[in-house]
Amino acid sequence: MGRVLINLEGVFYSCKHCNTDLAHASQFLLEESFGGRHGRTYLFNNVVNVTFGEQEEREMMGGLHTVVDIFCFKCGSNVGWKFLSAQQQTEEYKVGKFILKRSLLQMWVPAAAAN
Repeated sequence: MGRVLINLEGVFYSCKHCNTDLAHASQFLLEESFGGRHGRTYLFNNVVNVTFGEQEEREMMGGLHTVVDIFCFKCGSNVGWKFLSAQQQTEEYKVGKFILKRSLLQMWVPAAAAN
């Protein structure tokens, strides 16, 4: 049996390429700008409908982190990464959280919520 996609309700973010639901707006924590190739990114408590890449060490603005890339389950687009560990104590708030790349997201707002 294949994996079942989770459909979110209310305000949520989806994959820009295939419209697969990725994160509910209530899981949004903050917006960050990593500059360069990633541009603006959003930090979330939780995401859905993703698969995980290989664990790797990645040097970022906040120091060295252990991360795994995350991919849209439906189309395979690399939509961000998950923080597994942080070398700097000031970056530990990101551990277990998810980054989604703003340029690969679209926000869905139900008509009732928009009025």
